[in-house]
Amino acid sequence: MSSTILPFPAPACGAAEAKNPFLSALGERVRALRARRGMTRKALALAAGVSERHLANLEYGIGNASILVLLQVAGALQYPLGDLISDTGSGSTELLLIRELLEHRDEATLQRVRVMIGEMLGTGGAVERSTRVALIGLRGAGKSTLGQMLAEDLAFPFVELSREIERFAGCSVSEIQALYGINAYRRYERRALEETIQLYPEAVIATPGGLVSDVGTFNQLLAHCSTVWLHADPEDHMKRVTAQGDLRPMAASPEAMADLKGILAGRSAFYAKAQLRLDTSAQPLEPTFLALRTMVRQLLQLPT
Repeated sequence: MSSTILPFPAPACGAAEAKNPFLSALGERVRALRARRGMTRKALALAAGVSERHLANLEYGIGNASILVLLQVAGALQYPLGDLISDTGSGSTELLLIRELLEHRDEATLQRVRVMIGEMLGTGGAVERSTRVALIGLRGAGKSTLGQMLAEDLAFPFVELSREIERFAGCSVSEIQALYGINAYRRYERRALEETIQLYPEAVIATPGGLVSDVGTFNQLLAHCSTVWLHADPEDHMKRVTAQGDLRPMAASPEAMADLKGILAGRSAFYAKAQLRLDTSAQPLEPTFLALRTMVRQLLQLPT
């Protein structure tokens, strides 16, 4: 930790009378964490490399600290910067203890813990052979085309979750996001998935590419569906999306390919939680479908 004393803007006149609620709450968290660590303000200031006066301003919510100052204070408190800013988990001692137990565990261990917690809370545990088969992946992976073919082969209903979302909202997906915002869209998405799970003990479900962005909804999917990640080369994703006449920003922007690769990189760790995965760029449609059919039927212990 650097011992350099970083500048910290002094509060403006009258700041005490008009404290920003966010800065006030942030200051209270810093003060509470310092007390939890048993550190004096002077000791924390020295450890963080800021002046004691500037630290006092931060704690009383009258100083707008730079991100570098907050990073050094968080490091001195041995507390994640993101949690310091957002107050994630600091309200529950048990949650803090659980987080400490899980810190630095490998992915396989964390997955087992997640499944056990789901079973204990009754929100769903390990799914081995659910006859709800959910196809996940980025737009243009082939979820709709292959999903319809798979549903016909299995004699299961085919559910296009985007259509169910539009049915609930009474308007298109793009209109939902434009009129009400992404948070409203995610609520419709969760509702559509929950109803699909309730209505269909057997189904092939084509999911929106961004469903994994909401961890609560994705947990529901993992708990109640067999999952297949359909993935393709970025170039194929883009070709298929534009061939469908999709003129949304990602498909029209000059930076579209870089954006697509960034989205894929950001979501891949979530998509990889699927039980099965299939590269839809590796071969033409018919052999790709036959490969999907074989792996799903084997998973469900159906004749191939």
